[in-house]
Amino acid sequence: MRVLVIVTHPNIENSTVNKAWVKELKKHSNVTIHELYKQYSDEIIDIEKEQKLCEEHDRIVLQFPFYWYSSPPLLKKWQDEVLTYGWAYGSEGNKLHNKDLILAVTSGSPKERYQAGGRNQYSMSELLKPFQATSNLIGTTFLPSFIFHGTYHATTEEIEENAREFAHYILSRDILE
Repeated sequence: MRVLVIVTHPNIENSTVNKAWVKELKKHSNVTIHELYKQYSDEIIDIEKEQKLCEEHDRIVLQFPFYWYSSPPLLKKWQDEVLTYGWAYGSEGNKLHNKDLILAVTSGSPKERYQAGGRNQYSMSELLKPFQATSNLIGTTFLPSFIFHGTYHATTEEIEENAREFAHYILSRDILE
């Protein structure tokens, strides 16, 4: 199984968790790490290159920090430009059918803030529904998200352990079991 991890962090050098995830994933030969902000610092996306990259992999992971209840802007632009009619959806848009899609999301806030009655009022699952709807449209299998809450207060040991868990998770063939 070939896994494509599309990392969309506008300042990964100053990240803790996202940077640790990338470092851990680099140990695995069947994982392609694709950092959008490094690849497209001018934000001009090579659509054909991106589509080919997606076609070459069995599982696509969208990795990003949670920004204003969504993804960083370059990931939204990537979706708008790469997931085109006739390629990703529509009567002939089947290039992503039967591929897996996983979200890997980091949040500075603790998990308790993402629930009814919590500071953010909604669960992370509810807030990520637009990604699930996109997955449905493009014919991918939307697998459970991998979420790290509380990045602001996480210890180095917690982050390193979580990075190993993350790699194991996205490389596992039986996520739903």
